[in-house]
Amino acid sequence: MSLHLVPIRFRDAARFVAMWHRHHPPPVGMIFAVGVGDDEGTLHGVAIVGRPVARHLDNGQTLEVTRTATDGTTNANSLLYGAAWRAAKALGYTRLITYTQAGETGASLRAAGWKVIAERPSRPGWHCPSRPREAKNTDHMPRSLWEAAS
Repeated sequence: MSLHLVPIRFRDAARFVAMWHRHHPPPVGMIFAVGVGDDEGTLHGVAIVGRPVARHLDNGQTLEVTRTATDGTTNANSLLYGAAWRAAKALGYTRLITYTQAGETGASLRAAGWKVIAERPSRPGWHCPSRPREAKNTDHMPRSLWEAAS
C-alpha cells in the first residue's frame, strides 16, 4: 500500500480523532491539519496542529501537534509528524512541539527526526479553586516533550 498526504478539514480530522485516538478527545481548534491516505482514497491518519497549550511556549514562533491519530497503518504517524514540521516551517514557524505520555515509545517521532528536549513529571490534574476542571484519564501521567526545530 502506498501512502500519501491528503488535505483534510478540521471537522473531518476531529471526527477521525474521536474515533481512533486512545486517550484524548479532539482539540477545540487548529492552525492546520493534514491527513494520510492510500491510493483507494481511504484515510489512515490525521495530525492536528495548533497554538501551544502551555502559555509560556506560545511565543508566535512555536506550534504544537495537539493530536495525531491513525488506524494503525505502518508508517502513517511518522509521515504525519514529518509533514506537520515541513508545513509549519513553510508557514514561517521555527519550532514545532508535541508530547508523549509515559509508556509511549515515540518511535514515530524519532523516525521523523524529532528529539526529546524535556521530561515532564506527572501532575495531580489541572483543577484549582479559581479555575475548576474535571479530572481526565491523563492526570498523574509523566510526559516527554518533543521538538522539531530549525
